[in-house]
Amino acid sequence: MTTVAVLGATGSIGSQTADVVRAEPDRFDITALAAWSSVDQLIEQAKEFRPDAVAIGESDLANRLKAGVPAGTEVLVGEAGFEELATRADVIVNGVVGFAGLGVTLAALSSGRRLALANKESLIAAGPLVRPLRLVPGAELIPVDSEHCALHQCLRADNDAPRHLEKLLLTASGGPFRGRNSADLKEVTVEQALEHPTWSMGPKITVDSSTLMNKGLEVIEAHELFDVPYEKIEVVVHPESIVHSMATFTDGATIAQLSEPDMRLPIGYALAYPDRIRTPFGAIDWSEIKSLHFEPPDRETFRCLDLAYEAGRIGGTAPAWMNGANEAAVEAFLSGTILWSEIAPSIERALELHDGATADSVDAIVRADRRGRECVRSKSAHGGSGV
Repeated sequence: MTTVAVLGATGSIGSQTADVVRAEPDRFDITALAAWSSVDQLIEQAKEFRPDAVAIGESDLANRLKAGVPAGTEVLVGEAGFEELATRADVIVNGVVGFAGLGVTLAALSSGRRLALANKESLIAAGPLVRPLRLVPGAELIPVDSEHCALHQCLRADNDAPRHLEKLLLTASGGPFRGRNSADLKEVTVEQALEHPTWSMGPKITVDSSTLMNKGLEVIEAHELFDVPYEKIEVVVHPESIVHSMATFTDGATIAQLSEPDMRLPIGYALAYPDRIRTPFGAIDWSEIKSLHFEPPDRETFRCLDLAYEAGRIGGTAPAWMNGANEAAVEAFLSGTILWSEIAPSIERALELHDGATADSVDAIVRADRRGRECVRSKSAHGGSGV
């Protein structure tokens, strides 16, 4: 029986992890659950799965949690509680959003656990801190992300992938504005940006998909996960979202992973690795698949993709700075402070102000994130365009 700690239990990743465990209860046992503030949902999960311990991020909710969970369940509080639970199971699912998730990643790998990672900040902003911890005995990092899970599987198909790999190809749906040019997108609304054609996601990641920043962030993740140089990581638009990513090798062979869009597949992959679960989440009905399409991204219209490449190549704290700037720009767009067309210029100007600091501590990463946000907010707060 594999024990599982689900941190960010009430969010999308946490809820779908629960689905996987329900599907194979003889194989997985949830022994720890944590959520930042959704105390009622966390209590219901604790009643169902009866974990040894639970954690709540907001301290003023601790008494409600203690009163609601089954007797004998240990209750922990705050980021320290999350990090403690990240050392108490065979597999740690990190579905925490934001920098609270970085501590979970560091704690899990430091303690030699398998980390099922869905927290982007851990690799985008803090890759230099995470990298050495992957060498801790017993530590494993398995990506919980459709594209990176696909690449992980493709690379397993070659027993000497580092020597034979020619390039990684990350697929992108193209978002709601695929095929439109800059002139078409000057006055798009928030509602239009949130109409994703394939995936159902939260507003921030949906806006990132519309600008292709989400794919740019995934390029940085792929670089960190697989130690592949940026010149060997490409993005291809694939609107059907059936091919989740590909790897091309020196002999010309390309290996791809295909499935219906279903996050429970990569979650199950991470929980069972190196084995596989029995439940066919994402299985394709091949009688329904008529055609698959691929095209290059429009880098002139969707400039965020190249901004992410630029930040990744700069390295150090530049990805954290850029990521903070992007989050602030997306917030400003969602609140009506800036236009969709101003998101990329805002990030570009913020990146120009990057101070070149090294990513040698959590404090350095947090400071870069904050400064990137401030570069955008200081201008948008006064009605400016960009920074």
